[in-house]
Amino acid sequence: MPVTVVLGTQWGDEGKGKLVDILAQEIDVCARCAGGNNAGHTIVVPLGPNNEKTMLDFHLLPCGLVNPNCVGLIGSGVVVHLPSFFSELEKLESKGLNCQGRLLISDRAHLVFDFHQIVDGLKEVELGGKSIGTTKKGIGPAYSAKASRSGLRVHHLFDRGIFAEKFRKIVEGRFKRYGHFEYDTEAEIERYKGLAERLKPYVVDSVSYMHKAIQENKRILVEGANALMLDLDYGTYPFVTSSSTAIGGVCTGLAIPPKQIGNIIGVVKAYTTRVGGGPFPTEQLNEIGTTLQEVGHEYGTTTGRRRRCGWLDLIVLKYSNSINGYDVLNLTKLDVLDGLDEIKVAVKYKLGEKELEGFPADLDLLAQVTVEYVTMPGWKTDISKISTYSDLPEKCREYVEFIETFLGVKIGWIGVGPARDSMIVR
Repeated sequence: MPVTVVLGTQWGDEGKGKLVDILAQEIDVCARCAGGNNAGHTIVVPLGPNNEKTMLDFHLLPCGLVNPNCVGLIGSGVVVHLPSFFSELEKLESKGLNCQGRLLISDRAHLVFDFHQIVDGLKEVELGGKSIGTTKKGIGPAYSAKASRSGLRVHHLFDRGIFAEKFRKIVEGRFKRYGHFEYDTEAEIERYKGLAERLKPYVVDSVSYMHKAIQENKRILVEGANALMLDLDYGTYPFVTSSSTAIGGVCTGLAIPPKQIGNIIGVVKAYTTRVGGGPFPTEQLNEIGTTLQEVGHEYGTTTGRRRRCGWLDLIVLKYSNSINGYDVLNLTKLDVLDGLDEIKVAVKYKLGEKELEGFPADLDLLAQVTVEYVTMPGWKTDISKISTYSDLPEKCREYVEFIETFLGVKIGWIGVGPARDSMIVR
């Protein structure tokens, strides 16, 4: 049974959680492969005896857990802040989502500690006001420790002597690097003794688990975090996250052989948003940008920050597709465009009179490009109650089909609202 992968195509916040929730209804295992609790998916699902619509926020846990028959796996490529792990689990269960016996975490996953979060802020200060826009969740420092081979993994928690010794050395190293910030090392060691005991029932050898699941033809869904333009190698570096958010991160973060991957689904917002610093060629610092923010409720699930908004950028999506190789796309939040008289789509970057062949690595060069748009008429109709593609206004369908034709990738799902049933399947 091929593994299905859902990935973000832009700068994140495309609405991946809703598609994962829908697909997970027929899935045995839903897995996270990278990132940490810097991710954020908000989904609206029926819960409780009366099937009331309930809003659930996921950050670290796979949102496929909404399916009561699905196992959620946090893979080796994820970095885990245990207090946040348990806090998120408790909040979800308090809203009626029972995760008992079906949430697993890799023994190879690296740990994020509170001192990583402190260091995250100190690193930004070092930049002299040139903020990258980190979530301050300690993700970057945890991945830095992993890369420098000084990190602690989940399995280290269960050898208390080694854990305490390594933990003290790591914190002392941070004190030498950043000065003696306020942090009680011994109290943290004691706290993690208790957290380790709580965590034991969730820990699994994820390599063996995933291999067995593949051999048994389990239906596996990988839930991507962040998005291609935030990838450490291929995003708008340095305004990126610290992990591989592209298709390669699925293989390394979950020990899935490439030949086992089947459908790669890209999730595309019908316009473009991003949080934090960095270049954004189609950003609209005008009434259009404000309208997209307000109508689209563009505030970060994890940080609450207002998202920057702009027109759909097909240069970004073409670049994204060249790396991830999407088999099909999910176009989300199309209804946000309902009230616009006209809609623009970026189709070229030009430097002077010369068209750029791709998306440039040099951000200074990117800041100089002129964006060429195609302007399309708006449909000026509420599409939020429409359930079939043929019932969409003609101008709306033309917008969808223009995107498909430009990218050469079929749009298989179209989101027209936040609820599970607000998804048109083609």
